[in-house]
Amino acid sequence: MSATGPVSSEWSPDDERLVSARYTPDDLEIDRSLRPKRLTDYLGQPKVKESLGVLIEAAAARNEPLDHVLLSGPPGLGKTTLAGVIANELGVTMKTTSGPAIERAGDLAAVLTNLEERDVLFIDEIHRLNRQVEEVLYPAMEDFVLDVVIGKGPAARSLRLEIPRFTLVGATTRTGLLTAPLRDRFGMSFRLDYYAASELEAIVKRSAAILGVDIDGEGAAEIARRSRGTPRLANRLLKRVRDYAQVRHDGRVNEDIAAEALAFFEVDHLGLDKMDLRILETLIVKFSGRPVGLNTLATSVGEETETLEDVYEPFLLQLGFLMRTPKGRQATPRAYEHLGLSVPTPDAPQGGLF
Repeated sequence: MSATGPVSSEWSPDDERLVSARYTPDDLEIDRSLRPKRLTDYLGQPKVKESLGVLIEAAAARNEPLDHVLLSGPPGLGKTTLAGVIANELGVTMKTTSGPAIERAGDLAAVLTNLEERDVLFIDEIHRLNRQVEEVLYPAMEDFVLDVVIGKGPAARSLRLEIPRFTLVGATTRTGLLTAPLRDRFGMSFRLDYYAASELEAIVKRSAAILGVDIDGEGAAEIARRSRGTPRLANRLLKRVRDYAQVRHDGRVNEDIAAEALAFFEVDHLGLDKMDLRILETLIVKFSGRPVGLNTLATSVGEETETLEDVYEPFLLQLGFLMRTPKGRQATPRAYEHLGLSVPTPDAPQGGLF
């Protein structure tokens, strides 16, 4: 059965970026149509796929719910998609929510009591659950029971209700923010890594076939190279290149047209956009290459600290353009070279342009 229900999430300034790894409302429906439904269609993450395949097959053979699964990694790598694949492989329904959407223990109780036997409950941003909700979740995960308190004061009494055996799939971009008791209750934990360019090229070709985009191998490879190792971004860039090719050309996409379109949308050959470059320029020029605290950097570029940490920094760190030092964030010599600036020598005076 297919996954049902939208992912509950909060809007972020990052949603306005073309290279954002988060969904926008306009893209959500199309992105759902591009999601693979089975493990055989899910491209990339080979070890995770292999492990899940064995565990799902074993659980299905015993007619038992799959053990609870924790998926971690940067945004856009396919955690939601993989949760849907798990539900489809088990032949059950997936109910979807998010940590911020479950404000009270009663909200979680309502979700749990509406599950069917062996259903998959997907909680995105599970690290943002509040502690009261977590306390209700512990016995539900371990013993499939729900502890309900009836009444108040001396007359209050606890009632234990059985709930259907289910599989919790939690997704997080911040594993370090999970409490140890919650983390320990997951039977399996998988970290999704950034995709290789060859894997993204295959994803672009598959998505192009679904969308009816006429694209050759070189065009798909050009989009893949600028997708920051992220499938969600690869699909987003494909749609923007498709729009550009339709308006400015005959609709067909090759390497030159893909490069022209992405340059038009201000995505450079490494996948960096205006905000990425602004962060590097702020570190190098405004602060003269010195280490800068996260809050100071966020204020200087007009972003939230969480957005910087979760969305911008991981890719800049992966490229080797950014360092996290005890004194703050600092640009590397590779960042200077990418911006066409000379790397200062230790004896050279450092001065900003503004």
